[in-house]
Amino acid sequence: MSERPRYSIVAPVYNEEGNIQILYDRIREVMDSTGEPWELVMVNDGSRDRSQELMEKLAARDYRIKVVNFARNFGHQTAVTAGIDYASGNAVILIDADLQDPPEIILEMIERWKAGYDVVYAVRQERKGESWFKLFTAKLFYRVIYRITEVDIPMDTGDFRLMDEKVVGVLRQMREHNRFIRGMTSWVGFKQTPVYYVREERHWGVTKYPFKKMVRFGLDAVTGFSYFPLQIMIYVAAILGVLALLAIPIIAILRLAMGEGFFGGQATTIVLLLLLSSFQLFFLFIMGQYVARVYDEVRNRPLYVVASTENTNGLEKRVLPTPELTEKISRPHDAATTPIQKAPADVQGE
Repeated sequence: MSERPRYSIVAPVYNEEGNIQILYDRIREVMDSTGEPWELVMVNDGSRDRSQELMEKLAARDYRIKVVNFARNFGHQTAVTAGIDYASGNAVILIDADLQDPPEIILEMIERWKAGYDVVYAVRQERKGESWFKLFTAKLFYRVIYRITEVDIPMDTGDFRLMDEKVVGVLRQMREHNRFIRGMTSWVGFKQTPVYYVREERHWGVTKYPFKKMVRFGLDAVTGFSYFPLQIMIYVAAILGVLALLAIPIIAILRLAMGEGFFGGQATTIVLLLLLSSFQLFFLFIMGQYVARVYDEVRNRPLYVVASTENTNGLEKRVLPTPELTEKISRPHDAATTPIQKAPADVQGE
């Protein structure tokens, strides 16, 4: 009998060959315990190891596994977006493939969703196996974002969350290129609630978010949901202006009292010029970040390019965000009735 999956689990994958089989086994165990149909959408974000091969082998054994292979690496947030585009479930659950987010928490998320919540986001009470620098910068990042953005983005949360299909329908219409999924989910609104968990150490491999990527991710978050960096310019300009006005009579009085040689010379002028120039260059950089993001949007390029898919049941058209398709994917789609077949019992545990 044809049936739509009740749950879609979306897992972006980048060089995770050592985690894929374990991720599948743990998700299968958790989701089978619900007694409801489910699917796992794995998005290969240009992996250079055996990730694609392993995912395609899983898809050949279990038709509940969808595989989307990017033509190159487009980034974690874009891979999450592709997974959302290809998901068919009434509820979509985002999870990383590194197993730091335990799949077992999904059951608690489902309980909250059935209780009437549209978004259930996971809050990290503890982060095991991470350096003090990573912990400090992550904590600082979330608190800065919370204070400077107009959207109420929960602190200490990642992308690990469950979203109802009506939330997913809105996200599919949001096609900005510099993406911050957790901020976009908060911006959408609806009824949201947290669950709490301990984030485990990475099971295999290394982090895919080194310092450089974290800085870029932070810029995407700030520029995507706040004008504060632009607005702060007026405050800095006002402070510098007041200091300049106060300095004029003070310097005049000191020179009259102490002589022409006091507080004079090229050294003072050079220091003041360097200070003002640094402020100017910093704010030009901030403005450039906003302009660059506007440029990314007006080019209107697709968010990602798909090289191949497995078990996606004709959903490939979603990679083209045209107005016609935007309207289509914001409604319950026709592919929802496509059969999701279960692999025979003798091969599921391979």
